[in-house]
Amino acid sequence: MHRRPTTPLTAAALALPLVLGVSASPASAAPADKPRVLSSFTRTSASSYNTWLAARQNRSAWRAYGFDWSTDYCTGAPDNPFGFPFRNSCARHDFGYRNYKAVGALTANKARLDDAFYADLKRVCAGYNGLKKTSCDATAWTYYKAVGEFGFAAFPAAAKR
Repeated sequence: MHRRPTTPLTAAALALPLVLGVSASPASAAPADKPRVLSSFTRTSASSYNTWLAARQNRSAWRAYGFDWSTDYCTGAPDNPFGFPFRNSCARHDFGYRNYKAVGALTANKARLDDAFYADLKRVCAGYNGLKKTSCDATAWTYYKAVGEFGFAAFPAAAKR
């Protein structure tokens, strides 16, 4: 059996993953559809919210994507102000911010993420009537305006790409 000699270029190409500390196995990379899935989890629609919530409840099925599911919920504001259950809406908003920040695309997606947050809050409020609904809507608007104004405050300037 005759072996072909290894050229310096071939040897360098084979060693590059080891030098960079990355695996040569494609199984270690996030699936190619990660941007599409991330987008589908952060849209303004109720179906997007429900898809995200189902995924959040079964995170192990999404492990290959490397999503950051961490949350501090409503970041310094009550998670359930006046009894309105905003906690999951805040968690999905955190999911969007954290994962778009990780890919350097938070600035490009911030307005859409904030709009999705507001849509989620309004869906919570749709379950109320009369003065309770009016109060919920006003609270939702306040939360929405707060993330619009202060949403970047939790992130360093370099993360706002």
